[in-house]
Amino acid sequence: MKNLRIVFMGTPDFAVATLAKLVENENTIVGVITAPDRPAGRGRKLNQSAVKKFAIENGLAVLQPTNLKNEEFLQELKKLDANLQIVVANRSPHCWSLPC
Repeated sequence: MKNLRIVFMGTPDFAVATLAKLVENENTIVGVITAPDRPAGRGRKLNQSAVKKFAIENGLAVLQPTNLKNEEFLQELKKLDANLQIVVANRSPHCWSLPC
C-alpha cells in the first residue's frame, strides 16, 4: 500500500486517528481535503478542523473546497494523481460525485 498515492478526506476529531495511522505507517498522503475553516465561539474566531491542524503539523497539503463539485477544486484534485481516496466522515454522501 505504500506505493499508493492517497488523498484523505475528513473533518471531525475522530477522523484524525485514521489519518495519523496512515502517516505513522509512512503511506504517501498527497493531499488532505477537509471542510473550510468556520467561525466559532462568542468572538466568531475562525476555527480549523482537527484534521487540518494535524495535516499542517505533519507537512501535508490541505485543500478546503467550499463546493466539492467546483471545477477548480476538481482540477486540483486531478493534479494530485491519487490512486486511492479514503473518506472518514467528510460532508454528506450526496456531495460525493468526484471523478476517478
